[in-house]
Amino acid sequence: MYKISKELAELGKKRIEGHPVEGFVWGSGPANPAIMLVGEAPGENEVETGIPFTGRAGKELMASLESVGLAREDVYITSAVRSRPYKWGTKKKRNGETVERKYNRAPTKKEIIAHAPILDTEIQDVWPPLIVTLGNVGLQRLIGPKAKVTELHGVLMETPILYWNEEEGVFKETAEIYHVFPTFHPASVFYNPPVRALKDGDWQKLKGLLGKIK
Repeated sequence: MYKISKELAELGKKRIEGHPVEGFVWGSGPANPAIMLVGEAPGENEVETGIPFTGRAGKELMASLESVGLAREDVYITSAVRSRPYKWGTKKKRNGETVERKYNRAPTKKEIIAHAPILDTEIQDVWPPLIVTLGNVGLQRLIGPKAKVTELHGVLMETPILYWNEEEGVFKETAEIYHVFPTFHPASVFYNPPVRALKDGDWQKLKGLLGKIK
């Protein structure tokens, strides 16, 4: 199993202090995975378990992996941000009582920058044969803000990716070329059911690529 250093994790926690986020979830997987999955950020379930993709979206992702002959143990799972970004909202209980609770939200650019060194290090150390981005946040973190999963899903890209240059305070392109395969975030099928067919189609395309990319 591969794990970033405790020092880098502590640095990540420190860099994101003061933001409305909670917890810290480590990346998870073998040192030589079949693929690396890059998501958005942990949610409520992940912060509780400390394991990436363990909620409803996690079950959906495990079904996608199973459809291509892979299991959680075969892949390295990480995300653009390792802490859960949240916002406060109200929820009405069955008895009519209104309570305040935390809801998931997309990470901000500053939060993505705060944890950029973590993802950069994971990619450099694991050097995956194929990076599968799940949703727009993971895709844009690696390819750039103009990239859209609706346009690029299911397409194998051979491309430099972005890393955070601390000295210059900007994202820059790597000298190395990576194989990147964008697809939809597993949670997207819950609020946009027609996406399911597109997502499933992407995974079948991915099945044909496994083992062929070195």
